[in-house]
Amino acid sequence: MNPDRYMAHNGGWVIILSLILAFMFTAIPLPDWAINLQPAWVAMVMIYWCMALPDRVGIGAAWAIGLLLDVQQGSVLGQHAIGLAMVAYITLKSYQRIRVFPLPQQAMMICLYVLLLQFLMLWIKGMMGVAPPNWFFWMPALTSMLLWPWLFIILRDIRRKFRVY
Repeated sequence: MNPDRYMAHNGGWVIILSLILAFMFTAIPLPDWAINLQPAWVAMVMIYWCMALPDRVGIGAAWAIGLLLDVQQGSVLGQHAIGLAMVAYITLKSYQRIRVFPLPQQAMMICLYVLLLQFLMLWIKGMMGVAPPNWFFWMPALTSMLLWPWLFIILRDIRRKFRVY
């Protein structure tokens, strides 16, 4: 038995702490002009962990994270859960290719994933009879894309420092 292997799995607290920080960033109050510019923090962190550790963070974890996000945001229970589970599924199906992409290309994929998440949110709101918002509704995909390289580097360095494998 390799003792390092068991020590590495103790890094689950790093995953949980990063998700808690993502929830905190999501809850930060923003001025009215910046509300639609807020990146999809929870989705980006969840995508990172699905790419980095697909055997530890998967669709079930994304569903649970989505339910917590629904409670935090006061949205329909299951709305974010469905979206994050779908994004986790797509990430898990393509993580081997995405991990080898350069950061700008990864950022473009994150933009597409967040656009998918936003589309699912729009679809669910439309089924509830909520009028579609203006085009600023799609801005989190752009801001998430712009912040992805920095978030990826920070989370990768933390994962390596605390040996979360």
